[in-house]
Amino acid sequence: MSSMSSEEATTLIIAPYVTEKTFTQIEKENKLSFKIAEKATKNQIIEAIRILYEAEAVEVNTARTIQGKKAFVKFKEPEAARNLATKLGLV
Repeated sequence: MSSMSSEEATTLIIAPYVTEKTFTQIEKENKLSFKIAEKATKNQIIEAIRILYEAEAVEVNTARTIQGKKAFVKFKEPEAARNLATKLGLV
């Protein structure tokens, strides 16, 4: 993985994205959703999550929607999604 600056990471990960469905993903699947830059790759997203939130992602799925590109990030540690969501003030 390339070494990415925190400024680059900030431009890739725009904001956490929470709906009722994504809230269920936090609880049941250890996943968090983020709005991301259109140009962001899965490897860049994993690196940006590590830099910005000091959390280890093991899987990333992306989707293009009307609201823009989103990433669904699964974390390595069992409670990582819930802990990060709490830290970010989402739950």
